[in-house]
Amino acid sequence: MPQQPVRIAPSILSADFARLGEEVRAIDAAGADYIHVDVMDGHFVPNLTIGPMVVKALRQHSAKVFDVHLMIAPVDPFLDAFAEAGSDIITVHAEAGPHLHRTLQRIKALGKKAGVSLNPATPAKMLDYVLEEVDLVLVMSVNPGFGGQSFIESQLRKIEALRKSIDKTGKTIDLQVDGGIDRTTAPRVIAAGADVLVAGTATFRGGSEAYAANIAALRGGA
Repeated sequence: MPQQPVRIAPSILSADFARLGEEVRAIDAAGADYIHVDVMDGHFVPNLTIGPMVVKALRQHSAKVFDVHLMIAPVDPFLDAFAEAGSDIITVHAEAGPHLHRTLQRIKALGKKAGVSLNPATPAKMLDYVLEEVDLVLVMSVNPGFGGQSFIESQLRKIEALRKSIDKTGKTIDLQVDGGIDRTTAPRVIAAGADVLVAGTATFRGGSEAYAANIAALRGGA
């Protein structure tokens, strides 16, 4: 199966939180493919961000895919709320609940696409028995919890391994990478097999006038 075109998912974690609605409209107009929403609970990861009410409020500002990354544990009690808020893709961490397969089934039952995120130390083989159940695999190329971190080189091998596993399924599964993505690292993760790039700092740098050029530069890594 041919690899999908490269898509850019700006992370609103790096947006101006006092103007989130305007920021979402701006990155939509600038050519974002997905709107990446980082949800952190201050427990599973060392930061606290937003809840389903904010996702619901932002939903009216863009018709683009809302790609919601839940860095929360336990995650199961919150799936319904984030689905109802308008998420299109709900991504959970492999370690965020006792039964990953059951969690993925619930996301699908809610009518949403299901993603699994792998932290830097989480091996690709964690997905051996659920890969055919997922619509998106997210490789964290930094430790989750904060924006602006440096890319962890070892994750390139994981991306390559996952690309092979995904291709073997014959299914259309997004291979997303999040962490330290910029004009230098974007071509490298694309070459390794990624087709969705999450970028916060690199997208929002320079203000709204720069967003279109920033997104185009990341996409140009292909």
